[in-house]
Amino acid sequence: MNIVETDNFNGDYPDEKFVENLPRLTEVHAKAICAAINGGLPEDNRRYYKVVPDDYELQPGFEP
Repeated sequence: MNIVETDNFNGDYPDEKFVENLPRLTEVHAKAICAAINGGLPEDNRRYYKVVPDDYELQPGFEP
């Protein structure tokens, strides 16, 4: 499992990024990490973190 930083407002161009330098995670551990990070952020924070499978393809940001 991987953790991705993404847009909290469900935008069309979320400009996602994998969280770097993590060991291989089980789903339980990845969810616990995301819950800890997201729990420390304001509810209206621009970004949030989610758990995705290893083969997940990042969604790009806007490129004019």
